[in-house]
Order: sequence, then structure tokens, then C-alpha cells
Amino acid sequence: MTRIDSSAADSPFVAIRGSLGDSRLTLEPPPQYSLAIVNVTNHCNLSCKHCFVFRDGNPNSPEGEMTSDEVLAEVERLRDRHGLQRVVWMGGEPMLRWRLLARGVTLFEDNIIATNGSIPLKDFGENVTYVISLDGPVALHDEIRGEGAFERTMATIESVPEGFRSLVMVQCVLHRENQNHLDELVAALLPTPVRGITFTFLVPQAGEVSGRAWRDVEEREAAVDIVMELKRRHPRFVWNSARSLDLMRPAVSKVVTDACPLMEITLPLYMEGKRFSSPLCCYGNDVDCDRCGSWGVFATAAKRPGPWDEVAPA
Repeated sequence: MTRIDSSAADSPFVAIRGSLGDSRLTLEPPPQYSLAIVNVTNHCNLSCKHCFVFRDGNPNSPEGEMTSDEVLAEVERLRDRHGLQRVVWMGGEPMLRWRLLARGVTLFEDNIIATNGSIPLKDFGENVTYVISLDGPVALHDEIRGEGAFERTMATIESVPEGFRSLVMVQCVLHRENQNHLDELVAALLPTPVRGITFTFLVPQAGEVSGRAWRDVEEREAAVDIVMELKRRHPRFVWNSARSLDLMRPAVSKVVTDACPLMEITLPLYMEGKRFSSPLCCYGNDVDCDRCGSWGVFATAAKRPGPWDEVAPA
């Protein structure tokens, strides 16, 4: 069960540090971003307990969405306005609009489709990577995403044919309840067509107190050690870099999130009726930056110079 600590919830969300929010879309001259995260639908065939897209602090509704033509025209306009080079297509469940995606992936040279894996994948070509969500062995995955979800996703993965050109990988949302079961998940995936796995650590709501959320980054460090050991044993299959994991240590983590490198390069676009809005953070308007464990944040920091270099292990 999740509850929000009232003292934290009443204070300003830490996600506003350095964020332009919706003003990104109207500022002149337009701010430039290399990456867009585009929500193509708020509809989903699952109801995952840790989903950040449908929390109360996030601007979206499953009603009155843009048509495919409207979505693609707006994405193309924003691509040209903001210098976008890469895109993550997300939802909801983006594969519910796979015909839109088939057209959308032609607008960019590098495309990622973030999917729950319950719908068969389409071979959109070599410029597409599927990132399939799996949060642990069957019992843990289904407790969060619904009965039968793990079996459906594994069936999708195992049905990827030989010669499938789009790359297929898995991302696991790592949290306090599944951190001791990662070996089982990796063992299940190693014989499949999946090329690798990344672990993104739960990004909680501001003030969230739940069984899944670590109280602080000190408590989370044990999970960092678990992934580091998996990386040592499966260096090619676990795609988290050792550097990105070291940046999640308590002595460094807040330095990274205070100067969030993902915020500098990313334009998040949420479907809000007949328009896109841009939340404070790609995880929404109500995140706890001090406990952020986003793979994207720390993987980006690991590849860039920043204030974290002064305190991170060599």
C-alpha cells in the first residue's frame, strides 16, 4: 500500500529544480533537446501499481486523444523546433497504436518503444529498440501488473522470430520488494531472444511511503550492490554500467539529481486531450528527485562531465 507523507506532500516538489515544465513548448528561442519522450496514448491494457503516468499529479486523461495524423504532425513540428534527434515512444501502452508507431519511427533515426510486452511486436526495422517491462519472476511481476501479465510478456518475447531486425531488450523497475529476486529474472531471460536488461530503480512520488519505495538512498544501496554483482557475472547482458551504478551511491546520488543531466537533454511530451503538455520531469509533476533511481538519469551522467565528478569514485 502507498501513502503520501503529508509534510512532504505539502512542500514544493523537488522535481522543479532546473525544470521549465510546460514553458519549454513556448519559449523563444526554443530550447534544444536531443531526446523526446512521447506519450502516444493514455490508454493501457494493464493497470500497474507503480505506473508514474497515471498519478494524480500528472496531466493526462484517457479521453479525447489526438488522432494519429495530429500526433505525428505535432511531433514533426516539435522535432524541427527543438532539434530532436531521438525519441522514446510510450503510453499508456504504445503498441495499442502500432499503426501510428509504424509511421512515427520514420521521423527519427533512433527510436525506442517502451512496452509492457503484452501485444506482439512488429518488426519496424533496425532503427527501433523495444524496451519491454518485466519486474521480476512471475509472482512479483503479476502482483504489480496483474494476473497473467508475466506469462503474456514472456510469450511475446519467446515468439520473436529469427531475423527480427528491431532490437529487443528488457527493463526491470527495481524496488524494495523485488531486489532479492533479480537472479531468477535474469535466468529466465538468458535463453530468450532478449539482447540485454537494464535495471531502473523506482522513482517514488514526493513523500511516498510504501513497501516498494526505499526510505532513502542509504537504504537503496543494498540494491545497487545486487545489480553490481549481477553486472559482474553477466557483463554483456546487464547493460547498467558500473560507473552509472557508482553514481547512485549515497555520497554522490544527490549531486547527480540536483544537476539532473536528463532534464537538460529531454523534452517529455504527455498526451493531454488534443495537445501535448510537458511535465516538470519525464516521470511527471510529483516525483521525489532525492530518491530518483532512473536508469536514464544515471546512465546519462555516467557519460557526461558534471559536478558528480568531484565526489564520485574514480
